[in-house]
Amino acid sequence: MRLRRDALTQLRAASLVLLLTLGVFLLWLVDPLPLQSLRLAQFDQFQRWYQRAGAVSPVLVIDIDEASLKAYGQWPWPRTRLAELVQRLHGAGTAVIVINMLLAEPDRTTPRAMARLWQNPEISAALQGLPDHDKVLAQALAGRQVVLGRSLLESAPDARPASAAQPQPYRIISSGAGAPAHWLHAFDSATEPLPILAATASGLGVMNFTSDSDSVVRRLPLFLRRGDQIVPSLSAEAVRVAQGARNYLLRSNSSGFLDARIGALTVPVNAQADMWLDFGRAPAVAFIPAAQVLGGKLAPDALRGRIVLVGSSAVGLMDMQSSPLGQHIPGVQVHAVALAQILSGVHLQRPGWTASVEALALVAGMLLVGLVTQRKSFKFSILVVALVLTLLLGGTWYAFTVEHLLLDAATPALAVLLSFLVAGGTHHFASEREHRWLRQAFSRYVSPNKVAYLMAHPEQLQLSGRRQVCSFVFTDLANFTTLIEHSDPAQMVTLINAYLEAMLEIVFRHEGTLDRIMGDALVVMFSAPVVQEDHRQRALDCALAMHVFASAYAERWQAKNVAWGHTRIGVHCGEVIVGNFGGKALFDYRALGDPINTAARLETVNKHLGTRVCISEAILEGCPGLPVRPVGRLVLKGKTQWLQTYEPVAATDARACAPLADYAAAMALLQAGHPALALAQFQTLSARHPKDPLVALHRRRLRDGATNDLIVLGTK
Repeated sequence: MRLRRDALTQLRAASLVLLLTLGVFLLWLVDPLPLQSLRLAQFDQFQRWYQRAGAVSPVLVIDIDEASLKAYGQWPWPRTRLAELVQRLHGAGTAVIVINMLLAEPDRTTPRAMARLWQNPEISAALQGLPDHDKVLAQALAGRQVVLGRSLLESAPDARPASAAQPQPYRIISSGAGAPAHWLHAFDSATEPLPILAATASGLGVMNFTSDSDSVVRRLPLFLRRGDQIVPSLSAEAVRVAQGARNYLLRSNSSGFLDARIGALTVPVNAQADMWLDFGRAPAVAFIPAAQVLGGKLAPDALRGRIVLVGSSAVGLMDMQSSPLGQHIPGVQVHAVALAQILSGVHLQRPGWTASVEALALVAGMLLVGLVTQRKSFKFSILVVALVLTLLLGGTWYAFTVEHLLLDAATPALAVLLSFLVAGGTHHFASEREHRWLRQAFSRYVSPNKVAYLMAHPEQLQLSGRRQVCSFVFTDLANFTTLIEHSDPAQMVTLINAYLEAMLEIVFRHEGTLDRIMGDALVVMFSAPVVQEDHRQRALDCALAMHVFASAYAERWQAKNVAWGHTRIGVHCGEVIVGNFGGKALFDYRALGDPINTAARLETVNKHLGTRVCISEAILEGCPGLPVRPVGRLVLKGKTQWLQTYEPVAATDARACAPLADYAAAMALLQAGHPALALAQFQTLSARHPKDPLVALHRRRLRDGATNDLIVLGTK
């Protein structure tokens, strides 16, 4: 029945682990926002932990910073100044100039606009003869490698549509199953640069970013969709123009995009054609104030062969973004990081197969930890959990640092911990039921701290019986039967209960095991069920403590005219069989063997000797240095071999007993076979200490013809 119940318990526990794993897996498939945030937080933390100073980037940022605005006036600058900036950059030998700003409105400082503002015929006539600023910028763009920015909008009815007649400077070729354009981030309309500027630019790129729910920019869309048209990002266009390429090649499958080929460079992307940005390992991008370029303060070769992005880090221009490193950076820096990453050829990737690997890790980790926790010890389960978490975190860290892969370890790790907690909780409740059964069984026999020890080490409890060297303490009340016959039963119940409770408290304090209670008598054993190396000393200390209490208890009630007798105690040790001898019907944990009978006889022999505590030489061997008085070699009732016995000095009445040295001298004469000399010594001691029971015993024996210390007992 018990085996069947255990099997059913294990089956229920395994079913719980399976159901929990299934539930977490379904939650993982839904991928709610908290799990997304947890995964992205791990990706960000990896970048913070693994920041490395990379090579110098071939990309530079020409920064319209606060100092440049202070030097050349507030934004927006006249288009003539932008034209001058483009001319100076081109003259410095730049490879590509990328203007990361939207030039969608005519210049409000152009002469024609100023003429309308002044409404003065003379001034208007003079201004009409000056060149248009937008035309000046268009002329500066013509024939030069310049990429302009555009912005896509989800819904903007008044946005200026791109000119349908204007040909695009590139061609996008899709290679894959179906119509992959539907995987791209979709927009309804666009805000384009002025047609006069777009017509002379070498490329047009989208400046839009995609941020997550926490507004952090972690990916840059290389391609987007405006209506049914696929358009490249500003970074993709800069790479294309820098190589003089005409085409883009997008590869996809039924799950989305795989990579994008721009000229000779291949960029891995996710299903939506986003590239993951690695801010931690990105090559260092230098920022050069625009004022230095306009003022001609740069070294001659500072810009030669570089891709330069014209943007602004000025806070007032509202182009600030949040990065995974926890920094606020200008939007132009995001494109600079993307360009540097593309040109270096080292990409952070999260391919489509990573989801399958993460799902496998989640399910396998939960099942392993859950099932192990249900069946093994807490310490072993902790080791398994630590191993699984180490493999998860260590594997993803290796994938990130060496293979440049983004794998989610946070979600599987959280699932593993959840499995451990739930499985550990159910295992705890199941174990607690088992422990309660054991506690109920052993609390009757074992001191409380031993119960706790056995709960932690059940393998040390063998119910079938085993050989063990143990020490035993037997106690009995003198004349208790007579006391019961002549006393009020209710009063005796109260007295005996208080007596036994205090005696048991002493037993448990010395970590002894109660073998049985027989009326007023106690049988206590040490070193079972748990082995105690110092069991002899424990037994003796327990016996002496019981003697002290019992003597005080008897004196207290005798002073109240209650004939409470003194307590006799016998202590012995030897090899016995300990275990459950009650069978399946009765749990009776006890010891069997001759040492128990001997201990019982030593208790009863006290009434013949006149002593209160009698111990054997076997006990004394484990208690070196104990002051004792030798009783003699006793041949107990039913025995043929004598047993050397002693009385502990601590259990004697110092006022009545002879000095230990004098008594030992007399016993030495008796043990040496000099009865006449011994008798003379004991007679002298008896005259001085007439109430010493052992002195009286040996004086009487010697008078009766004894010649040594061998005492044969004819009765129990």
